[in-house]
Amino acid sequence: MGFLDSLENSPALKGVLGQLGAAVLPVVLGEVMGTGSTGGLNAIVAKMQQAGLGAQVNSWIGTGQNLPITADQVRQVLGNDTVRQLAAKYNIPVDQISELLAHQLPLAVDHASPDGKLPPKA
Repeated sequence: MGFLDSLENSPALKGVLGQLGAAVLPVVLGEVMGTGSTGGLNAIVAKMQQAGLGAQVNSWIGTGQNLPITADQVRQVLGNDTVRQLAAKYNIPVDQISELLAHQLPLAVDHASPDGKLPPKA
């Protein structure tokens, strides 16, 4: 079972997601970090660095503690249109999907960059 798959069984996420269902989280994160419209993991890292969030994203890639990101910063990095499209596609309110991504994106990037290194570009 991969990291994204294990998220749906997380008690903390079930509380945060409520009626939304934790099963949608791996799909949303997979789209954001995959090869979807956001451009994948390396593109997310580059966008965060360009948005002045280099310290945050570097902490996620590094082996130390992950610095937080806010829902507003998620919308800034991904773009309001992308966040709205994801929200509509998965029938999740925009504010909730932004909060969800703000909470889970650091964990997902951290997990995708073992030993403090990004995977090679595909």
